[in-house]
Amino acid sequence: MKTETMAFVLGLAALSGTAQAEAWRSLDGAAIQTALEGRKLTYDSGAWQDFRASGRTLYNAGQDSWGNWGVRGDQYCSQWPPNNLWACYEVEGSENGVRFIGESGDVTRGTYSD
Repeated sequence: MKTETMAFVLGLAALSGTAQAEAWRSLDGAAIQTALEGRKLTYDSGAWQDFRASGRTLYNAGQDSWGNWGVRGDQYCSQWPPNNLWACYEVEGSENGVRFIGESGDVTRGTYSD
C-alpha cells in the first residue's frame, strides 16, 4: 500500500474513533438525581442496578442485593446493609449512561438499560 494511501486510511480510522467517543460531563446533585432516579444501569461486568425513587436500589450480579442510594451535595452515595457507612462518588453523565468516580480515581461505567 502506498504511503499516502496508508496515511489516509489511518487518518479516517482516527476520525472515526473520535466521532464515536462518548461526551462525558460532570453532573451536579440535581442532574445526578435526574440521571438515576427510576432508571436501570447495566455495568460492563454484566451486573445491573435499579435506582428506585424511594431511595432503595437493587443491584444484581447473579443474585439480588438491596441497598440505599441518594444524592449528597454533588455526589451519588450508596449504603449496603448490614454496613451503615455511606460511600460517595463523583458522577459524569452522557446520553447513554453514567460513570461513577471513586476517591482513588477508580471508574465504574453504567449504560442505561431501561
